[in-house]
Parts: sequence; C-alpha cells; structure tokens
Amino acid sequence: MFGAKAEIAAREKGLDFELIMVPFEMKTLYQPKHPEVLRINPKRQVPVLIDEDLELFDSTQIFEYFETVKPEPALWPAEAKARARARLLEHKSDEIYFPPIVRLMGLQATPDDPAAVEARAAAASFYDERETGLGSGEWLAGSYTYADIAFYMAQLFGERMGAPMTDSHPRLNAWRARMSARPAVRKVAGAMGRYLLSQGRKLPAFLAELSA
Repeated sequence: MFGAKAEIAAREKGLDFELIMVPFEMKTLYQPKHPEVLRINPKRQVPVLIDEDLELFDSTQIFEYFETVKPEPALWPAEAKARARARLLEHKSDEIYFPPIVRLMGLQATPDDPAAVEARAAAASFYDERETGLGSGEWLAGSYTYADIAFYMAQLFGERMGAPMTDSHPRLNAWRARMSARPAVRKVAGAMGRYLLSQGRKLPAFLAELSA
C-alpha cells in the first residue's frame, strides 16, 4: 500500500524515476528482504527512495520531498490551514484508518470474532467521517492532494479485507470513482489488481474494473 502511494504521487508529479519492485511470494512474503530496503530503512519496509546522495524512507516523507523538488502540479494546498488539514487527513489514513484494517488481515476466516467486528466498526466510523467531510466537494481536502492518494490506497485494502464502503457513503463512492479515473491511479492500482488475479485472489468490483 505505502509503496503504491509513493508511485502514484511520482506519476502525478510527472517525475522521471526507476521503479524497483521488491521480491514477494505468498508463502515467504517479503523474505528475504531486499538489501537496499534493509540498508536504508530501519523499519525494514518499503517504500524507500534514492535520489543520488539522498536516501529516504516512509511514504509521507517521500511526498514532502516530491513537493519540494517539483512544486507543480501542487499536491498540497498553498494556504497554511488548508495544507495542515490535508496533511492531517493523510496522516489519519495511515495511522487512524489503516491499523484496524491490519487487524482484519489476520481475521479473514473468523469474521464474527469480536476483534474483527470492532475493526469493521472503526472503518465504518472513518467512512462516515469522510462522507460528512466531503460535503459537496470532489476531493477530501478541497483540491486534489496527497490525502486523496493515501486514503484511496488504504481503502482499497480495507475493501479487500472485508471493510467496504456501503450505499450509505454515496459521496465517498463517487470520490473513489473519480480517483480510479485518474491515469496515475489507474496504472498503479490496475497493476496491483492484475497481480492479485494472477495469484487467484478475488478483487472488489472497482479494482476488477481497473485490472481488466
């Protein structure tokens, strides 16, 4: 999810980059870890970014660097309070919404487990908050920002793990459709969907459409 966030942002910015995918296999997952990931990130996770003598990890830090080196097209608002709100939304996607989704990853076979029920309730509450926050706007923070990229990838995993948005979230579903129509999003999410299909995994309807 976090690597896909960074890739979408790089494509939205029109940056020239080389994408190196780390090895992954269902039985061993990310083992053995890619040596550059181990060297650069103490957390041993993707994404990492190498730009000549600069080495970064963490998708949010990479977002900030992209915005500094290539200000246009802007993916943070210019006005201070609007930018702060957008940054907070991006942070909430990673740190408030996604942890319950992670819990669901180990509870696929036991959906009635109290922990699974609680995790789905937390996701639904977050959807309700975002549904209200959207109002009549097209994007989560007014203009299109990194906050949209972050939540799109997070909710993609939420949908796959059994915490879908519902008909009670029409604005949020319309937002997702707008996101899916963006070329950068379609390219990255579509490739992810095709990989999952190759592994015999089921896809949510919106992701299956991107992966066709």
